[in-house]
Amino acid sequence: MSMFERFSAYRPQFLGILRIITALLFVEHGTMKLFGFPGGGAGIGSLPPLFVFAGLLEVVGGLLVAVGFLTRPIAFLLSGEMAFAYFMSHYPKSFFPAMNNGDAAILFCFVFLYLFFAGAGAFSIDERKKA
Repeated sequence: MSMFERFSAYRPQFLGILRIITALLFVEHGTMKLFGFPGGGAGIGSLPPLFVFAGLLEVVGGLLVAVGFLTRPIAFLLSGEMAFAYFMSHYPKSFFPAMNNGDAAILFCFVFLYLFFAGAGAFSIDERKKA
């Protein structure tokens, strides 16, 4: 058995870690929109309704993905939100993600899309329901 084959035994655990870390980083984007924390964003009172909705999706959806509850449908929804955000806010500024600050939106989009296909992994409510 090769070294890489041995690592495969830990696939569910590291999928769970990827899910948790991604979701917590995503929640931070929502709290910046809604509450100005961290980093002094605009805050909910001065945001257009679309940004309030995006912030709510990011906080609530991110927390649900972090605990691994309804991971697949929520991850699919969040992947779509990030695709929409990229093409609405970032792409018009430049074709290149490094120039339009859209690289995080692209990464979130594809990690959430992966979670939709892969499932929650270890350390999740979704996996506990199966047991």
